[in-house]
Amino acid sequence: MPSCGIIGLPMAGKTTVFNLLTGAKAQTSSFFSGKTEANIGVARVPDQRVDVLTHYYKPKKTTFAQIEFMDMPGLVRGASEGQGIGNAFLESVRRVDALVHVVRAFNESDAEHIEGSVSPLRDVQTLAYELLMADMAFVDKRISRLKEGKKRPPQAEEEIILLEKILFHLESERPLKTLELSVSERGALAQYTFLTDKPMILVINLDEHQLRSKAYDGSREIAAYAAEHALPLIELSAHTEVELADLSIVDRQEFLRDLDIRESGVDRIARAAYDVLGLVSFFTVGEDEVRAWTLRRESTAKQAAGKIHSDLERGFIRAELMRYADFAAWGTPAKLKEKGLFSLEGKDYLVQDGDILSIRFNV
Repeated sequence: MPSCGIIGLPMAGKTTVFNLLTGAKAQTSSFFSGKTEANIGVARVPDQRVDVLTHYYKPKKTTFAQIEFMDMPGLVRGASEGQGIGNAFLESVRRVDALVHVVRAFNESDAEHIEGSVSPLRDVQTLAYELLMADMAFVDKRISRLKEGKKRPPQAEEEIILLEKILFHLESERPLKTLELSVSERGALAQYTFLTDKPMILVINLDEHQLRSKAYDGSREIAAYAAEHALPLIELSAHTEVELADLSIVDRQEFLRDLDIRESGVDRIARAAYDVLGLVSFFTVGEDEVRAWTLRRESTAKQAAGKIHSDLERGFIRAELMRYADFAAWGTPAKLKEKGLFSLEGKDYLVQDGDILSIRFNV
């Protein structure tokens, strides 16, 4: 299952966001008291298309796509050098596919900021710097080992050249994901995990007043930073989201309208995480179950069949295809067939987000 790590400085609201996403009840102050293990939970990815398909098919069971979230230990300045629980933090970050950086913008006298003052941009830059320094230290150490080793691997010289190229880029204070690399270079790096190469979402944690006014100190700087680094930016109030979670659906919708918000912040996080991970959803439908399946972009129909069951991939013949947009426009499978919008696709068909598939197979 794809995974996202929730990271940030202590007392930024990471665990509250984690609890909202996953329905867990992790202690919100545990990392501040020295806990180093990550909390792990699964979040449902909201998808109105699943709701529509469920309304039509009225299945016994409905299953949404899911993403695993890990609530990481809080980072402190100097983590890349092992300060605080830096080693535990960095090791946790290496294990996930993408990062959700929760940044504190709210002011609260009962929860003093670890740096002594609230400054969202400073906190974003602090974490970015620690990830950058950790990557630099790793690359530098690897280069030294390759150069000093008595028995060099066959491709050592090529690897050294590539790593020195990466080190130069990192020393210019640029994350690895901004470095253009060829397919072969990417392949050579597949054995390593670079922290600055991971997709990231910025989540700014506000208080309710800031959420209503849509303003907080440093908002322009944060927006500029997110645009410069091509980072999705989500603003929410975790405290307000906790209140929302306790309301009925009708009351929740009314509260959101009062805040002039179309959907909750945690729903936007789940959806953004799905996007930065490079995932699409395809659907299987019927009276027994309507289900959203998670698939990497550019995956084939045969690979999609394997997501459902290995027998379907092994005995794949054809995929019967409807597209959700067509279904939503015409309302029934019969109408789609009548309009010529129903097709049979081979094993190499690239599955698109919103495809509704039925697999023909023979084992």
